[in-house]
Amino acid sequence: MKINPDLYHGQNQYTNFFEGWYFKIVDSTATYALAFIPGISRGKDPLDHHCFIQVVNLIDHSYQYFRYSTNEFYSNPRHLKINIGLNEFSLSKINVQLLNSEEEIKGVLFLSPRKKWPDTRFNPGSMGFYNHFSFMECYSQVCALDGTIEEGHLKVNGKLIDFSNGKYYIEKNWGKSFPKSWIWIQSNSFNDQRATLTCSLATIPFPLVKEFRGFIIGVTVDNNFYSFTSINKSSITLNVCDRDIILCATRKHLHLVVKTKTNPHDFVLCYGPKDGEMVPLVEETLLGEIEMTLLDTKRNIILYQGIGKACGIEYGGEQMNLIDQ
Repeated sequence: MKINPDLYHGQNQYTNFFEGWYFKIVDSTATYALAFIPGISRGKDPLDHHCFIQVVNLIDHSYQYFRYSTNEFYSNPRHLKINIGLNEFSLSKINVQLLNSEEEIKGVLFLSPRKKWPDTRFNPGSMGFYNHFSFMECYSQVCALDGTIEEGHLKVNGKLIDFSNGKYYIEKNWGKSFPKSWIWIQSNSFNDQRATLTCSLATIPFPLVKEFRGFIIGVTVDNNFYSFTSINKSSITLNVCDRDIILCATRKHLHLVVKTKTNPHDFVLCYGPKDGEMVPLVEETLLGEIEMTLLDTKRNIILYQGIGKACGIEYGGEQMNLIDQ
Protein backbone atom coordinates (compact mmCIF):
# COMPACT_ATOMS: atom_id res chain seq x y z
CA MET A 1 0.00 0.00 0.00
CA LYS A 2 1.35 3.44 -0.93
CA ILE A 3 2.05 5.78 1.98
CA ASN A 4 0.18 9.10 1.78
CA PRO A 5 2.25 11.56 3.85
CA ASP A 6 -0.49 14.23 3.54
CA LEU A 7 -2.74 12.35 5.95
CA TYR A 8 -2.92 12.27 9.74
CA HIS A 9 -0.50 9.79 11.37
CA GLY A 10 -1.52 10.02 15.03
CA GLN A 11 -4.38 7.53 15.39
CA ASN A 12 -2.28 5.24 17.60
CA GLN A 13 0.08 7.86 19.07
CA TYR A 14 -0.85 8.65 22.66
CA THR A 15 2.23 10.44 24.02
CA ASN A 16 5.29 12.37 22.80
CA PHE A 17 3.65 13.07 19.45
CA PHE A 18 2.74 16.11 17.39
CA GLU A 19 1.37 16.72 13.93
CA GLY A 20 0.77 20.01 12.18
CA TRP A 21 -0.17 21.28 8.72
CA TYR A 22 1.10 24.62 7.45
CA PHE A 23 -1.19 26.63 5.14
CA LYS A 24 0.45 29.81 3.82
CA ILE A 25 -1.63 32.29 1.83
CA VAL A 26 -0.58 35.43 -0.03
CA ASP A 27 -2.78 37.91 -1.90
CA SER A 28 -2.30 38.55 -5.63
CA THR A 29 -0.13 41.62 -5.03
CA ALA A 30 2.14 39.82 -2.52
CA THR A 31 1.26 42.54 0.00
CA TYR A 32 -0.66 40.48 2.55
CA ALA A 33 0.58 37.16 3.94
CA LEU A 34 -0.84 34.83 6.58
CA ALA A 35 -0.05 31.32 7.76
CA PHE A 36 -2.49 29.00 9.51
CA ILE A 37 -1.06 25.97 11.33
CA PRO A 38 -3.72 23.50 12.47
CA GLY A 39 -2.35 20.61 14.50
CA ILE A 40 -2.42 18.36 17.52
CA SER A 41 -0.08 18.00 20.51
CA ARG A 42 0.24 14.97 22.78
CA GLY A 43 3.04 15.50 25.29
CA LYS A 44 3.88 13.46 28.37
CA ASP A 45 0.98 14.80 30.45
CA PRO A 46 -2.39 13.56 29.11
CA LEU A 47 -4.12 16.51 30.78
CA ASP A 48 -2.21 18.84 28.46
CA HIS A 49 -3.13 17.04 25.23
CA HIS A 50 -4.85 19.48 22.87
CA CYS A 51 -5.23 20.57 19.30
CA PHE A 52 -4.47 24.05 18.07
CA ILE A 53 -4.50 26.58 15.27
CA GLN A 54 -1.50 28.87 15.16
CA VAL A 55 -1.79 32.08 13.16
CA VAL A 56 1.23 33.95 11.84
CA ASN A 57 -0.29 37.29 10.89
CA LEU A 58 2.24 39.57 9.24
CA ILE A 59 -0.58 41.90 8.19
CA ASP A 60 -0.73 43.11 11.78
CA HIS A 61 2.65 41.68 12.82
CA SER A 62 1.09 39.33 15.34
CA TYR A 63 1.10 35.70 16.37
CA GLN A 64 -1.76 33.84 18.04
CA TYR A 65 -2.14 30.32 19.45
CA PHE A 66 -5.78 29.18 19.47
CA ARG A 67 -6.15 26.14 21.72
CA TYR A 68 -8.90 23.50 21.45
CA SER A 69 -9.83 20.19 23.06
CA THR A 70 -8.66 17.08 21.20
CA ASN A 71 -12.36 16.19 20.90
CA GLU A 72 -12.69 19.06 18.41
CA PHE A 73 -10.10 17.55 16.04
CA TYR A 74 -11.15 15.58 12.96
CA SER A 75 -9.05 14.29 10.06
CA ASN A 76 -10.40 12.70 6.91
CA PRO A 77 -8.83 9.22 6.46
CA ARG A 78 -8.78 9.37 2.64
CA HIS A 79 -7.62 12.85 1.69
CA LEU A 80 -6.20 15.95 3.32
CA LYS A 81 -9.00 17.60 5.26
CA ILE A 82 -8.61 18.80 8.86
CA ASN A 83 -11.38 20.22 11.02
CA ILE A 84 -10.75 21.92 14.36
CA GLY A 85 -13.82 23.44 15.94
CA LEU A 86 -15.61 25.47 13.26
CA ASN A 87 -12.48 25.69 11.11
CA GLU A 88 -11.65 23.61 8.03
CA PHE A 89 -8.37 23.17 6.17
CA SER A 90 -8.28 21.05 3.01
CA LEU A 91 -6.91 20.92 -0.52
CA SER A 92 -10.01 22.71 -1.81
CA LYS A 93 -10.98 25.14 0.94
CA ILE A 94 -9.81 27.14 3.95
CA ASN A 95 -12.63 28.18 6.28
CA VAL A 96 -11.55 30.07 9.40
CA GLN A 97 -13.71 31.34 12.26
CA LEU A 98 -11.10 32.48 14.77
CA LEU A 99 -11.78 34.80 17.66
CA ASN A 100 -10.08 35.60 20.95
CA SER A 101 -9.51 38.73 22.99
CA GLU A 102 -6.73 39.92 20.67
CA GLU A 103 -7.55 38.68 17.18
CA GLU A 104 -10.50 38.00 14.90
CA ILE A 105 -10.10 36.32 11.51
CA LYS A 106 -13.09 35.03 9.57
CA GLY A 107 -13.75 33.98 5.99
CA VAL A 108 -13.63 31.28 3.34
CA LEU A 109 -11.07 30.76 0.59
CA PHE A 110 -11.57 28.35 -2.32
CA LEU A 111 -8.42 26.71 -3.68
CA SER A 112 -7.58 25.56 -7.20
CA PRO A 113 -5.91 22.15 -7.73
CA ARG A 114 -2.41 22.02 -6.28
CA LYS A 115 0.95 21.43 -7.92
CA LYS A 116 2.39 18.36 -6.18
CA TRP A 117 5.91 17.24 -5.40
CA PRO A 118 6.44 14.31 -7.84
CA ASP A 119 6.80 10.99 -6.01
CA THR A 120 6.65 7.22 -6.40
CA ARG A 121 5.43 4.29 -4.34
CA PHE A 122 8.97 3.63 -3.05
CA ASN A 123 9.75 7.33 -2.53
CA PRO A 124 6.46 8.81 -1.27
CA GLY A 125 6.15 12.56 -0.93
CA SER A 126 8.98 15.05 -0.60
CA MET A 127 10.78 13.05 2.11
CA GLY A 128 10.96 9.93 -0.06
CA PHE A 129 12.06 6.62 1.43
CA TYR A 130 12.73 8.20 4.84
CA ASN A 131 8.95 7.87 5.33
CA HIS A 132 9.49 4.12 5.66
CA PHE A 133 11.77 4.51 8.72
CA SER A 134 9.94 4.34 12.05
CA PHE A 135 12.68 5.93 14.17
CA MET A 136 12.82 9.44 12.68
CA GLU A 137 12.52 12.34 15.14
CA CYS A 138 10.56 14.50 12.69
CA TYR A 139 8.94 13.77 9.34
CA SER A 140 8.04 16.39 6.77
CA GLN A 141 5.94 16.62 3.64
CA VAL A 142 5.36 19.28 0.99
CA CYS A 143 1.65 18.81 0.29
CA ALA A 144 1.34 21.62 -2.28
CA LEU A 145 4.32 23.24 -3.97
CA ASP A 146 2.06 25.86 -5.48
CA GLY A 147 -1.60 26.67 -5.96
CA THR A 148 -3.93 29.54 -6.77
CA ILE A 149 -6.66 30.84 -4.50
CA GLU A 150 -9.62 30.86 -6.88
CA GLU A 151 -11.66 33.29 -4.83
CA GLY A 152 -12.30 34.41 -1.29
CA HIS A 153 -11.96 37.13 1.30
CA LEU A 154 -10.79 37.15 4.89
CA LYS A 155 -11.79 39.73 7.45
CA VAL A 156 -8.67 40.24 9.54
CA ASN A 157 -9.24 42.35 12.65
CA GLY A 158 -11.87 44.42 10.87
CA LYS A 159 -9.98 44.73 7.57
CA LEU A 160 -11.50 42.92 4.57
CA ILE A 161 -8.76 41.47 2.35
CA ASP A 162 -9.37 39.95 -1.08
CA PHE A 163 -7.22 36.85 -1.61
CA SER A 164 -8.75 35.98 -5.00
CA ASN A 165 -6.05 34.99 -7.53
CA GLY A 166 -3.51 34.89 -4.73
CA LYS A 167 -1.22 31.99 -3.89
CA TYR A 168 -1.29 29.13 -1.39
CA TYR A 169 1.35 26.67 -0.20
CA ILE A 170 0.89 23.66 2.11
CA GLU A 171 3.35 21.51 4.04
CA LYS A 172 3.30 19.48 7.23
CA ASN A 173 5.44 17.93 9.97
CA TRP A 174 4.85 15.12 12.44
CA GLY A 175 6.80 13.06 14.94
CA LYS A 176 8.23 13.75 18.40
CA SER A 177 10.19 17.01 18.13
CA PHE A 178 11.41 19.57 15.68
CA PRO A 179 15.14 19.12 14.90
CA LYS A 180 17.70 20.73 17.18
CA SER A 181 18.53 23.11 14.31
CA TRP A 182 16.77 23.98 11.05
CA ILE A 183 16.27 26.63 8.38
CA TRP A 184 13.23 26.88 6.11
CA ILE A 185 12.71 29.12 3.06
CA GLN A 186 9.66 29.25 0.78
CA SER A 187 8.16 31.50 -1.87
CA ASN A 188 5.70 30.99 -4.70
CA SER A 189 5.13 34.71 -5.27
CA PHE A 190 7.78 35.49 -7.86
CA ASN A 191 7.43 38.67 -9.91
CA ASP A 192 6.91 36.83 -13.21
CA GLN A 193 4.77 34.01 -11.72
CA ARG A 194 7.06 31.44 -13.37
CA ALA A 195 8.83 29.92 -10.36
CA THR A 196 8.48 28.50 -6.86
CA LEU A 197 10.96 27.49 -4.16
CA THR A 198 10.70 25.41 -1.02
CA CYS A 199 13.80 24.63 1.01
CA SER A 200 14.31 22.86 4.35
CA LEU A 201 17.63 22.14 6.05
CA ALA A 202 17.98 20.44 9.42
CA THR A 203 20.23 18.47 11.72
CA ILE A 204 18.88 14.92 11.49
CA PRO A 205 19.63 12.33 14.22
CA PHE A 206 20.29 8.97 12.58
CA PRO A 207 21.63 5.56 13.70
CA LEU A 208 25.31 4.76 13.04
CA VAL A 209 26.28 8.30 11.95
CA LYS A 210 24.70 9.97 15.04
CA GLU A 211 23.46 12.93 12.98
CA PHE A 212 23.81 14.60 9.58
CA ARG A 213 22.76 17.78 7.78
CA GLY A 214 19.72 16.82 5.75
CA PHE A 215 18.02 18.97 3.16
CA ILE A 216 15.01 18.98 0.84
CA ILE A 217 14.89 21.65 -1.88
CA GLY A 218 12.24 21.79 -4.59
CA VAL A 219 12.19 24.33 -7.42
CA THR A 220 9.65 24.75 -10.19
CA VAL A 221 10.26 26.85 -13.30
CA ASP A 222 7.34 26.98 -15.72
CA ASN A 223 6.20 23.33 -15.80
CA ASN A 224 9.57 21.85 -14.89
CA PHE A 225 10.47 20.49 -11.44
CA TYR A 226 14.02 20.37 -10.05
CA SER A 227 14.94 18.76 -6.74
CA PHE A 228 18.09 19.01 -4.67
CA THR A 229 17.97 16.61 -1.72
CA SER A 230 20.09 14.45 0.55
CA ILE A 231 18.49 11.44 -1.14
CA ASN A 232 19.42 12.28 -4.74
CA LYS A 233 23.07 12.97 -3.91
CA SER A 234 22.94 16.73 -4.27
CA SER A 235 25.47 18.87 -2.41
CA ILE A 236 25.00 22.21 -0.69
CA THR A 237 26.98 25.02 0.86
CA LEU A 238 25.40 27.46 3.28
CA ASN A 239 26.86 30.78 4.40
CA VAL A 240 25.50 33.55 6.57
CA CYS A 241 25.61 37.31 6.06
CA ASP A 242 24.26 39.13 9.11
CA ARG A 243 20.87 37.44 9.57
CA ASP A 244 20.51 36.38 5.94
CA ILE A 245 21.89 33.34 4.16
CA ILE A 246 23.40 32.42 0.81
CA LEU A 247 22.65 28.86 -0.23
CA CYS A 248 24.24 27.04 -3.16
CA ALA A 249 23.01 23.60 -4.23
CA THR A 250 24.40 21.37 -6.97
CA ARG A 251 23.04 18.25 -8.64
CA LYS A 252 24.98 17.00 -11.65
CA HIS A 253 24.89 19.90 -14.16
CA LEU A 254 22.29 21.94 -12.24
CA HIS A 255 23.38 24.72 -9.91
CA LEU A 256 21.02 26.69 -7.66
CA VAL A 257 21.83 29.91 -5.79
CA VAL A 258 19.40 31.39 -3.25
CA LYS A 259 19.99 34.63 -1.34
CA THR A 260 17.59 35.81 1.37
CA LYS A 261 16.80 39.38 2.36
CA THR A 262 14.98 40.01 5.64
CA ASN A 263 14.31 42.65 8.26
CA PRO A 264 14.99 41.37 11.81
CA HIS A 265 11.92 43.28 13.06
CA ASP A 266 9.64 41.24 10.78
CA PHE A 267 10.17 37.97 12.68
CA VAL A 268 7.70 36.66 15.26
CA LEU A 269 8.27 33.90 17.82
CA CYS A 270 6.04 30.86 17.27
CA TYR A 271 5.47 27.61 19.12
CA GLY A 272 6.95 24.32 17.98
CA PRO A 273 7.05 20.74 19.28
CA LYS A 274 9.55 19.32 21.75
CA ASP A 275 8.76 15.76 22.88
CA GLY A 276 5.21 16.33 21.67
CA GLU A 277 4.72 19.47 23.77
CA MET A 278 4.35 22.90 22.19
CA VAL A 279 6.89 25.47 23.40
CA PRO A 280 8.26 28.81 22.05
CA LEU A 281 10.76 27.58 19.51
CA VAL A 282 10.44 29.08 16.03
CA GLU A 283 11.42 32.48 14.63
CA GLU A 284 9.43 33.16 11.48
CA THR A 285 8.69 35.88 8.96
CA LEU A 286 6.42 35.93 5.92
CA LEU A 287 7.85 39.22 4.66
CA GLY A 288 11.20 37.99 3.39
CA GLU A 289 12.56 38.27 -0.12
CA ILE A 290 14.73 35.86 -2.09
CA GLU A 291 16.88 36.18 -5.16
CA MET A 292 16.98 32.84 -6.96
CA THR A 293 19.18 31.74 -9.86
CA LEU A 294 19.08 28.32 -11.50
CA LEU A 295 21.89 27.42 -13.91
CA ASP A 296 22.52 24.59 -16.35
CA THR A 297 26.32 24.41 -16.35
CA LYS A 298 26.42 21.76 -19.07
CA ARG A 299 24.67 24.02 -21.57
CA ASN A 300 26.02 27.18 -19.93
CA ILE A 301 22.61 28.83 -19.69
CA ILE A 302 20.51 30.51 -17.01
CA LEU A 303 17.30 28.51 -16.62
CA TYR A 304 15.80 31.07 -14.28
CA GLN A 305 16.63 34.25 -12.40
CA GLY A 306 14.09 36.18 -10.39
CA ILE A 307 12.89 37.70 -7.12
CA GLY A 308 10.45 35.96 -4.78
CA LYS A 309 8.28 38.12 -2.53
CA ALA A 310 6.23 37.32 0.60
CA CYS A 311 8.87 34.74 1.40
CA GLY A 312 8.42 32.52 4.43
CA ILE A 313 11.64 32.09 6.40
CA GLU A 314 12.12 30.16 9.65
CA TYR A 315 15.11 29.81 11.91
CA GLY A 316 15.00 27.27 14.70
CA GLY A 317 17.27 25.95 17.42
CA GLU A 318 21.03 26.08 16.96
CA GLN A 319 20.81 27.01 13.28
CA MET A 320 24.45 28.10 13.15
CA ASN A 321 25.30 24.37 13.25
CA LEU A 322 24.01 24.20 9.68
CA ILE A 323 26.33 26.89 8.36
CA ASP A 324 29.54 25.99 6.53
CA GLN A 325 32.46 27.40 8.46
